[in-house]
Amino acid sequence: MIKWLSSFRRSSLDSLDFTLLKTDMHSHLIPSIDDGSKSLEETIQLISALKNLGFSKIITTPHTMSDYYKNSSEIINKGTDVVCKEIKKRDLQIEFNSASEYYVDYDFRQKIGKNQFLTFGSKYLLIEFPFVDKPNDIDEIIFELQLSGYNIVLAHPERYLYYTNKNLKQFIKKGVFLQLNLLSITGYYSKKVYKNAEKLINEDMISFVGSDCHNMQQVMKLRECLTNPLWHKLSQSKNLLNKTL
Repeated sequence: MIKWLSSFRRSSLDSLDFTLLKTDMHSHLIPSIDDGSKSLEETIQLISALKNLGFSKIITTPHTMSDYYKNSSEIINKGTDVVCKEIKKRDLQIEFNSASEYYVDYDFRQKIGKNQFLTFGSKYLLIEFPFVDKPNDIDEIIFELQLSGYNIVLAHPERYLYYTNKNLKQFIKKGVFLQLNLLSITGYYSKKVYKNAEKLINEDMISFVGSDCHNMQQVMKLRECLTNPLWHKLSQSKNLLNKTL
């Protein structure tokens, strides 16, 4: 256990799995198209592990980034079909769909209004920002996306250390939904990210939660959430939309 989290007496809480969420809407489980799963066998292992944690539906979201992961809708849909066939073959009894996690870069901006992005649920579009530098013209980009009919979901805002809760509340006022990584409340990324996640949960600003699972190490880490006070508090929020997907 990370030293600065040792004050949590997790044993005093009952284990609460993710059944109430129903859907994990952020992960990287299509083999060999981004920095997630490396093989179909690994994908099946990850899906089985997530099912054991309580999820009954997975919407996986491979990266689309012009510099690294040049995934198209066709590539993602083809990979999804392969995984779905294997799930059916093994009778895993879990629903599996896909969208994408779009990195807000120049190439993405040029596609707004011209390309159809992969979405989930009620035309929810998952986007991510750089971790180091604040993105430029983001208000204009959000406006253009909403004008095109998308409901914007900002991936893991707790990991953008250049934003405060005050900044993120401005996004919410503009109609943007915030998605928290479950790993953030385990201290997986850093103490600062953990603290940001804690503030977001305490102020009830989260609409979606996701595993952001890339590998088995992360799935194993997710087990720590089950007795984590922040997950227990978050599970009581009436703002969570995962189960509607």
